[in-house]
Amino acid sequence: MYFSVIYIIGIAVLFLTSLPASIEGGVALPGLVVALICIGLGTGGIKANVSPLIAEQYQKTKPRVKILKSGEKVIVDPDLTIERIYMVFYLSINIGSLSSVATTELELNVGFWSAYLLPLAIFIVGFCILVAGRKRYVVRQPKGSVIPQSIRIIWIGLTSHHGLEAAKPSPQGRLLNGRVVPWDGTFVEELKIALAACKTFPFFIIYWTAYSQMLNNFVSQAGTMELHGIPNDIMGNIDPITIIVFIPVLDRLIYPYLRKVGIAFKPITRIFWGFILGAAAMAYAAIVQQIIYSAPPCYDHPLHCPAGKLPDGSYKHNNVHVAVQAPTYFFIAISEIFANVTGLEYAYTKAPPSMKSFIMALFMLTSAFGAALAAAIAPFAKDPNLVWLYTGLSIATLCTGLLFWVSFRKNNAVDGTTENVNNANRQFIPLDELSPTSTRAPTLHASNFDDSRE
Repeated sequence: MYFSVIYIIGIAVLFLTSLPASIEGGVALPGLVVALICIGLGTGGIKANVSPLIAEQYQKTKPRVKILKSGEKVIVDPDLTIERIYMVFYLSINIGSLSSVATTELELNVGFWSAYLLPLAIFIVGFCILVAGRKRYVVRQPKGSVIPQSIRIIWIGLTSHHGLEAAKPSPQGRLLNGRVVPWDGTFVEELKIALAACKTFPFFIIYWTAYSQMLNNFVSQAGTMELHGIPNDIMGNIDPITIIVFIPVLDRLIYPYLRKVGIAFKPITRIFWGFILGAAAMAYAAIVQQIIYSAPPCYDHPLHCPAGKLPDGSYKHNNVHVAVQAPTYFFIAISEIFANVTGLEYAYTKAPPSMKSFIMALFMLTSAFGAALAAAIAPFAKDPNLVWLYTGLSIATLCTGLLFWVSFRKNNAVDGTTENVNNANRQFIPLDELSPTSTRAPTLHASNFDDSRE
């Protein structure tokens, strides 16, 4: 909640310093700097905490039987419910991101202040809803930062021949050398689990580097093609629209069908395919760029050639319709559903209760490293080298995905597989209770969050 206040202050500063009087008074730039700092701090705190908070509202941990309208008895599985929660969460995020259509038009036709006023008003409304319902939420009470203790435990493990086991204290809270520590053996075991989950995170840095092209170079790429009245920065909305359409399709149709026919589309597999589709997006972007370079009037120097100069001093765009770019956003959107949504789910489910926000923050930190890497290669993002830039990113993302699969595919054996879940379910729900005449494993379902009907 405190981070939300910081975020609101940042947007308010951005709005106030973008007013015409503020711009004329020379406070626009200082206001922008202050606003970016506040928004950055607020965003970091909100993102690291809101994802675990949402998932923690679902408190059921044991499978249970549900009778469908068709009369079939199925098992409502908590793991699949968490998967659905993050799908719906990401769907909501992308519905909100469509506001960029309105803010773009406001900035163009009214002014920057109006474009900032809209998110400020929406966020204030959201904050009021959050405050009003705070007593209804399941909230884990803060117990101080786990970072200092985690660093000390890791240091002990690195300097000992026994690894993290050396950091486990006796019942009296003492280590072998007599030092008294504030943690117990359970916390050390939780840290082991957290570190195992974190091993997957560095691979996402390359994915985010490729993904970030959508926020800058793809916009510039569209600006070199024939727009036919379509603003080049509007094309990016194909991404959230695709996500909004395909999340329900995957969640309600494709994933249940795969489970029914015995194909468990497990987290590691989903993340792997997210990388592959990210690589496909970059490969298609390279193809589009080559098409642009092959089109008149400016070929591999679009918007910068004598042949394309118009009487008013502007330049004619290369003769390629901007719609050709659309599949790039489609591939990126589907890759997000597989890689990013599953990454959020994986970070939450693998993190111990005391470290969920911390592990979520580490996962989201990978996007910052990806953005930094994208900034590092930005000097190469210029004509006529863009085909090689996109090709290189495609190869890097593909190789990272393959390495990820080779490194972690064995985790699929324990990460919520259909077989393992069924075996666990049978401890609570015998098969003959579901169907006395059938020996087929019961169908697994996610909760619809309506316990009164389940």
